[in-house]
Amino acid sequence: MKIIVTSIGTRGDMEPLLAIGEILKEKGHEVICLFPEQFRSLAEDSGFGFASLGTSFIEMLNGTAGTIAMGGGKMGWKKMKAYLQLVSMQQKVNKEMILLQEAVIEKEMPDRIVHNAKVMYPIIWGLKHREERIWVSPVPFLHYVKNHSHVAFNGNYGSFINKLSYRLANFGLIKTISGSLKWLSTPNALTTKEIKKSLFENKSIYTISPTLFERPDYWPNNIQVLGYHERKKTTNWKPSEELAAFLQTHPKVILVTFGSMINTDPPEKTKIILDILERNNIPAIINTAAGGLIKPKNYNGGLFYFVNNIPYDWICPKLYAMIHHGGSGTTHTAIKYGCASLIIPHIIDQYVWNKIIHQKGVGPLGIDVGRISVSKLEPKILDLYTNPSYKKKAEEMGEKMMQESYRDEIYNAIVDLSNQKHIYG
Repeated sequence: MKIIVTSIGTRGDMEPLLAIGEILKEKGHEVICLFPEQFRSLAEDSGFGFASLGTSFIEMLNGTAGTIAMGGGKMGWKKMKAYLQLVSMQQKVNKEMILLQEAVIEKEMPDRIVHNAKVMYPIIWGLKHREERIWVSPVPFLHYVKNHSHVAFNGNYGSFINKLSYRLANFGLIKTISGSLKWLSTPNALTTKEIKKSLFENKSIYTISPTLFERPDYWPNNIQVLGYHERKKTTNWKPSEELAAFLQTHPKVILVTFGSMINTDPPEKTKIILDILERNNIPAIINTAAGGLIKPKNYNGGLFYFVNNIPYDWICPKLYAMIHHGGSGTTHTAIKYGCASLIIPHIIDQYVWNKIIHQKGVGPLGIDVGRISVSKLEPKILDLYTNPSYKKKAEEMGEKMMQESYRDEIYNAIVDLSNQKHIYG
């Protein structure tokens, strides 16, 4: 089969689709990644075909307004202004991307499309190809859960408000899809009822470990939780001799990373964290990644080792703990390999993962990146590093996650239509 996997967002939004792509490719299917241009190398390094959604979306996120909006902190005038600027820019970006989605999908005529919630054209395409479109999310609380609001609202506000939050979020999504129809090269007049049908009756898969998020038994059969999947990230990567030596010198090391997240003051955020770690003699690998953390000119080279890219599946088994932004993939990987965790959330679902890992006993409750200070963060880091219960719980949960095996289930859900009646009713 020819299968398009498509996603919009930061790198953490691409990884679940890349992992699924590997499962499909191993079975002999042709996989085409339809991603923003900035992620071309991720697809091509894994041996997939690539089609581009342009550069505009990531450029928008990395611009001034995107940095302020995604950098955490209180909702003051500056942040509100940044959100309004993003809304203004996003209409143009959405138009560009949905036209690219339409052009690629109609040209390639795929047998299946696997996509996340931010990609709109497959939902329209799915009206005529119901079983061939599969929606995937690495983030919980996009379908109604009784004791939690929609992920965008982040909390439990009681049954009535929780249910209302899902209705509001779904209303906004439907309006966005409906409003985008006028941009298509082939006019497509769809009713709200038809869009709802495509959204809520098609197959939906949460690529989340049941250890972290258990599927509600009242969900319809077309919505499944089929485990966390990660691709092989060490194919073209080797550790340096210096990194290997650092790990040998420090048996109880932590990794600090903000992944693809950025903020308004990386030098200050880095300084706060390094000051705390150095004062308490805690050795750490610092992953500068997308620039949310930076390598200063002067630092304690005996205690800190800086990298700008490191495969989590390689480093996590060698760590005691992680301090990270709380992306779904990073959260899963940390726990899978038994790392205690402290989350410094930046946006949306990261606040949810922060609560989940704290409730599960894997680490202390983290602090919004825009509100960190030495006085607030130091007790959290010391608790993470000195409280053995977090590490013990992470290792217990990691053992459970290692036993999970949903590769056949997720493959069959995508490819084997004869199996759909059994799985989805």
